[in-house]
Amino acid sequence: MSETTTEHEVEEPVVESSAGAVSEEDVEGLVDWMLTSGRIRGGKPGTGLGIRSVRLTLGRLRAALNMAVRRRLVARNVAQYVTIPRHAREAAAAAKAKRVPWTEQEVVPFLRYIAADRLHAPMLLLLLGLRPAEVCGMRWTDVDLDAGTITVAVTRTSVERTVVEKAPKSEAGRRTLPLPRVVLAALRDLRRVQSRERLAAGEAYAASGRVVVDELGGAVKTDWLRRRCYALMEGAGVRRVRPYDARHACLTWLAASGVPDVVVSAWAGHADLSFTKRVYVHPSVEHLRPAAERMDEVLRRR
Repeated sequence: MSETTTEHEVEEPVVESSAGAVSEEDVEGLVDWMLTSGRIRGGKPGTGLGIRSVRLTLGRLRAALNMAVRRRLVARNVAQYVTIPRHAREAAAAAKAKRVPWTEQEVVPFLRYIAADRLHAPMLLLLLGLRPAEVCGMRWTDVDLDAGTITVAVTRTSVERTVVEKAPKSEAGRRTLPLPRVVLAALRDLRRVQSRERLAAGEAYAASGRVVVDELGGAVKTDWLRRRCYALMEGAGVRRVRPYDARHACLTWLAASGVPDVVVSAWAGHADLSFTKRVYVHPSVEHLRPAAERMDEVLRRR
């Protein structure tokens, strides 16, 4: 619609009800494609999307077709009864069960190993619960070393080999977080390291202004950060987990430590409190032990 065209001037499209129309089988084929090869970012392109992404997409399609039915653009909602196959849901549940974030005890040797590494500060930012794309997108102008805060304002990732930079996907995603002292000190060290690298490289230095850069100052993508994160895990001799799992671990630690739900959700950059608890908080046996001890006190009463 052009800027000068009013809503009443738009002609409703003619929707065919012939065999060439979208069918329920087409929607099932879309679901199968998403589950097997629909990914274009957030991992290896051409691999399957996560169950949650497929469910959200299918839900949006149902809603759009429901609107089309009400407007009499289509005779029926062909996505209404399409579901994600049971075997895919079971496989996703099994894979999720295997992705266990680090415990507090497991993170200690990793912290010791990375203390003198060039990427000490970026690793700590991941452990603070920032998304890898948020860490890669952060600029030094988003860091206030005097106030001790960082502002999450830009994400940087790649889609089909194309770098995509954009604002967080929700208003809650743009947030300012106070920094623990150890992270603030690591960021100050990183500034000094980058200053030395800039002097050594001279005109070859890119000076991208990013917090996370390569040795020549060039901005990096999430796959670059992910590879170096895995290399540090291997060097530290710790269990390999996805960098994104550090986000799950952080939010679980915060929730288990008694931080109010609204604060945990705000830290994560989520507008939906229930979503944070449902997806990102994973209480372990140790987290639940105080509940067992409390019940023991109750059950001992006679």
